[in-house]
Amino acid sequence: MEVQNDDYQEQSSPPQSKQVKASPMSTHTNSVTQRLQKELMALMTNGDAGISAFPEGDSIFKWIGTIEGGKGTLYEGLSYKLSLRFPPDYPFKPPQVMFETMCYHPNVDHYGNICLDILQDKWSSAYDSRTILLSIQSLLGEPNTESPLNNSAAALWKNQEGDKLLSFHIALQRVIKMVHKHYMAGGSS
Repeated sequence: MEVQNDDYQEQSSPPQSKQVKASPMSTHTNSVTQRLQKELMALMTNGDAGISAFPEGDSIFKWIGTIEGGKGTLYEGLSYKLSLRFPPDYPFKPPQVMFETMCYHPNVDHYGNICLDILQDKWSSAYDSRTILLSIQSLLGEPNTESPLNNSAAALWKNQEGDKLLSFHIALQRVIKMVHKHYMAGGSS
């Protein structure tokens, strides 16, 4: 004789309302993580000259990037460290990108903030980390002096006589970088 226990069958599977469902936020975070992983792989495989970026520590949302000054520009031979902070709603909002290395430039202030339209009002979800890094690299040689963050650098850039002074500031950056490298390597005076 078989006895069916309807109560047991009902208890073996939880009611619909109590089943664990992925929250919309965690699903979105997963898609952002996947996109950033794809962008990282693309950066590593494209081999674009003078740009690179990698996650900082364990967080895929915090990257350290590097750009080199373009050939034929005042910034040729210089390398700059950048921080990239991706928001949870990336790519619908741009990342926060800042220079970590001092950069004397019309569109970079002394805190490392960057004035670049694609990081502001011209942002599109079609842009990616590669586009950002290439745009900043291009900005080094072709500043927007009509929208400066560093007025003194912009004035020098616009003024032909100031070209020598701007070159001096950039040469000074090179010296500071060399001294810093020497100091960090444990060099003695």
